[in-house]
Amino acid sequence: MTAAPRPDRRAPLQAALVQHRDAGSVDANLQVTEDAVAEAAAGGARLVVLAELHTGPYFCQTEDAATFDRAEPIPGPSTRRLGEIARRHGVVLVGSLFERRAPGLYHNTAVVLESDGRLVGTYRKMHIPDDPGYYEKFYFTPGDTGFRPIDTSVGRLGVLVCWDQWYPEAARITALSGAEVLIYPTAIGWDPEDPPDERERQREAWITVQRGHAVANGLPLVACNRTGHERDPSGASAGAHFWGSSFVAGPQGEFLARAGEHAPEVLAFTLDIARVDTVRRMWPFLRDRRIDAYDPILKRYIDPES
Repeated sequence: MTAAPRPDRRAPLQAALVQHRDAGSVDANLQVTEDAVAEAAAGGARLVVLAELHTGPYFCQTEDAATFDRAEPIPGPSTRRLGEIARRHGVVLVGSLFERRAPGLYHNTAVVLESDGRLVGTYRKMHIPDDPGYYEKFYFTPGDTGFRPIDTSVGRLGVLVCWDQWYPEAARITALSGAEVLIYPTAIGWDPEDPPDERERQREAWITVQRGHAVANGLPLVACNRTGHERDPSGASAGAHFWGSSFVAGPQGEFLARAGEHAPEVLAFTLDIARVDTVRRMWPFLRDRRIDAYDPILKRYIDPES
């Protein structure tokens, strides 16, 4: 792939994220995406971030082999449509798709489309959850792309996906590889049967850990979530209620923009990439890392006796 031209780091980047609610079909979801991208571009956005698995429902609430029919190759129909949307509106577009890599081999894959419509990079989700209502290990093979930022005309994008957002190692390696912003397409929410205090603890933990990644790495961070209730197709549970709350944090963890909990939203924001250097000079966490002492991090667990 031809490398994108390096952008002017002195100029603030106008961007937007699209907080998503399932519209019922692939075509309907992609039309919602196009309308949202058009709105964002009309407001000056040059980068638009979409939520996790935005072309359909969050299907991992149950295990059903027929659901594999939803997957598609990359490149494929959805990347072509997303590329057309990116080109038509002149934006770099970050999406998320159910990838059919080979018979019996599937991934949860983020895609990056350049403003001319080219597919310039992919990231396969590395951390795969398996919890009630989030049976992703049934569907997705862990990624093998590594934590590699993707070069675009608006900067070097550190794209990760949802469950990756809980792991400081993923954010750190992506930052050490030259990312200029961390981006997390996401599908996360409550069990509707959880009490209100538990719901709030979970949502605040999700926000807090990602703000911590921004601070620890001196990078801005974009978290783009789904919103709304989606039923459990099996009928075994009350379904999932995605909590929205998409947000953007600056390199000191400060909120740059926040969406609401309950409705789809096109959230505009500005990223000052040049400020990363200023913050890292003041808080030189990368300089002071003791890489000579970190070998134990490669162990699954450090037994107290050892």
